[in-house]
Formats: sequence, C-alpha cells, structure tokens
Amino acid sequence: MIKEVIILAGGLGTRLRSALPDIPKCMAPVNGKPFLQYVMDYLEIYGVKKIILATGYLHEKIEEYFHNKYKYMNIEYSREDEPLGTGGAVKKAMEKAEGKQVVVMNGDTMFRVNLGKLYDFTLIKKSDLTMVVRQINDVSRYGAVEFDETGRITTFREKGSLEGPGWINGGTYVIRKDFFLNESLPEKFSLEKDYFEKIYLQHPIYANKCYQYFIDIGIPEDYERAQEEFRAFEF
Repeated sequence: MIKEVIILAGGLGTRLRSALPDIPKCMAPVNGKPFLQYVMDYLEIYGVKKIILATGYLHEKIEEYFHNKYKYMNIEYSREDEPLGTGGAVKKAMEKAEGKQVVVMNGDTMFRVNLGKLYDFTLIKKSDLTMVVRQINDVSRYGAVEFDETGRITTFREKGSLEGPGWINGGTYVIRKDFFLNESLPEKFSLEKDYFEKIYLQHPIYANKCYQYFIDIGIPEDYERAQEEFRAFEF
C-alpha cells in the first residue's frame, strides 16, 4: 500500500482572491477549517504515514497551522522560491519521497478516491503512471481525457474544445518515483501540458475511473458549494 502523498499546495488562487486575500487557496476556510485539513482527514482513513506539501505562495501560513505533524501523519515541506509549475513542484517534492510509488494530488480539490483500489489497479496494470479520472456532466471547464478498453489514455482534449458529459483529469495520480525522476525534465514545467500530454504517446498512462465525490474550489461558486456539502462529511 502507498503510504506517501504529495499535495500540491502552492496555488495562487487568483479567481478566489477577492474572497480570500492573503491566504493560499488550499487554506480557504470551509466551515471553520482549512480546506486542506479536510483533505488530510480523508488521507488518514487510508493509513497514509507521510505527507509532502509542495508549497509556494504564502507557505508560512500553511506551516504555521500544520507544523510537521497532523494526527499521526508526518509532514514535510517542499518550498518553491519561485513558481515552478505543477511539474516542477512535483519533481522537487518527489526527491523527498522514500517509497517507490507516490500518490500526487491537488490541495484545492477533494476527490474521495479509494486509495486501496487505486493501488490495486496500479499493480494489475503494472503502471508507471496512473491518472484518476472522473465523469462529469460538462467537461468544457476542464478539458477531457479519452482512453481505450484497457484503460490506456489515448487522447487529451483541450479545455473549452468539448462540451457535454465526459471524463476529466481528477488531479490525483500514482507515479513511480524512479520512472519520473529518470526523465529529462526541466526545472519549471506543467505536469499536465508539458508531461502527461507528451509522454502518453510513447509511454502508457492508465486512467483509473472513479465515481466518488469530487469538488475543485478554484472558482467562487464551487467554494461556496463546499461550505454546504462538507457538513455531511464524517472523518
């Protein structure tokens, strides 16, 4: 079982800036608790032992709140001195990982993936890189992911290029550490555009379908929706 998780927690939250000045997006309060705390509570259910927080903008706000431990989970920080993009942030944080495989997820998204089933899927596929995908009613905000009957990703569709139902990148991945770090990667790059959307043609990326609860608080409407929906969560 995977015991380490990298959480991307360096987002600027520009679309939420009017409602949340001077606070990282992942620390947006939901019913009196930072959004990131709900994500960590969810990880605790699956026996995660170590969290690596890839921080940047106002990193001190996160460190002052969580310090180096949350419940029984150890926390390490991978701090960006300047924005490295999602890929650069993962690359820097991955160097602190101890295991062979690491879960990577977004700190501003709650996707209640069953990590046990995700790990089993990764083993069955012998996958170096697994992306969890979520079916939604309108993919225009996110872009779409298409895959064949084996789960291998065949196409990435640009944001806004399609409308209607489909599968999106849910922002949760399992990545084999040596596979990722052995790639010739720049210091700054986008995990999605500069890595996933190029490597899938030469190396298989597998899509693991998940139908569980999903919310991304990147826009004010969904941030407000989280206030109501998170009241139903029990950890």
